[in-house]
Amino acid sequence: MLIDIIAGTRPNFMKIAPIIRALTTRSAEGGPLRFRLIHTGQHYDQRMSGAFFQQLEIPEPDVNLEVGSGTQAEQTGAIMVRYEQVLMDRRADLCLVVGDVTSTMACAIAAQKLHVPVAHVEAGIRSGDWSMPEEINRLATDAVTNWFFTTSAHANANLRRSGVEEDRIFFVGNTMIDTLLYNIDRFVPPVFDGAADLEPGRYLVVTLHRPSNVDDVGRLRAMLDAIAGSAAGIPVIFPVHPRTAKTLASVPVPETLRLIEPQPYLEFNWLVKHAMGVITDSGGVTEETTVMGVPCMTLRDSTERPETVETGTNALLGTDPSAIPPALERLLAGQWKQGGIPELWDGKTAPRIVAELERLLARAR
Repeated sequence: MLIDIIAGTRPNFMKIAPIIRALTTRSAEGGPLRFRLIHTGQHYDQRMSGAFFQQLEIPEPDVNLEVGSGTQAEQTGAIMVRYEQVLMDRRADLCLVVGDVTSTMACAIAAQKLHVPVAHVEAGIRSGDWSMPEEINRLATDAVTNWFFTTSAHANANLRRSGVEEDRIFFVGNTMIDTLLYNIDRFVPPVFDGAADLEPGRYLVVTLHRPSNVDDVGRLRAMLDAIAGSAAGIPVIFPVHPRTAKTLASVPVPETLRLIEPQPYLEFNWLVKHAMGVITDSGGVTEETTVMGVPCMTLRDSTERPETVETGTNALLGTDPSAIPPALERLLAGQWKQGGIPELWDGKTAPRIVAELERLLARAR
């Protein structure tokens, strides 16, 4: 039985790596499932794609749709057309999509229209913010999903409220955490100017890429000024996303912020693991900081991962820059909350997914 595994962006790569390992292990044991790795090319340069494949030990894709850049509609259309042709050339028994990017939604729709069942890993998470493209992708993907693999009780409840039957929901945990725990002893210090001078526990990490935070020059400048002005001279390391870089060209950057290139997985998470704290608008980073016990501040008004706030080390600050100074004051005073690890975020999610897929596909034949 053939499973298409869809990946298009860096967050996808982190989520598929443990699933590929688990499928490969089961195949060697005589398991019935085989996979075809489909890279849509949504992230298409070496920094945003190739290095992650190498570090996470992901095999070369069987198919690369090579959609490249474009508007969301252009990327969606190109992915659907090209993946449809792949399925018509050789039909899969299942399309497995992960996360909430354009590739996730586009391949799920293309597969379902050809009557190929869809499994969604990280199904059911919701922010309630329809201004985020990811929220639309989540809703559209789950609307055409057959089997839902979830990371939390919140996701389970969201799916039940939308009318999904209980026997199609599988609470398995978080494959992002499988990847984190598998690689945590392999993290390596990054190489950039001044990296050797970083003292563990005495620097901050910032990541910003959401359009609502980085597309407006005034808003981005106010956020960076608030961070730099409240950091009490502690270095602030800022790996700059390509989207953010465009706006930063028009922003005077405070001297205490050290702008660096986007980092590969092992280097970036070394920075996070040894940081005093992280300021971010990335959902994935809130998950990683929660498991590593690193204080995290999220510059968003809502989160699709409330367990990182309720159980973990994350605090939802909102998008008003005035919320940053008091939060940093608490952190610097050693008054940040102690967090725990959410249920089933134990590094064993991918084998649970593969076991369920074997059962489900055997029953569907």
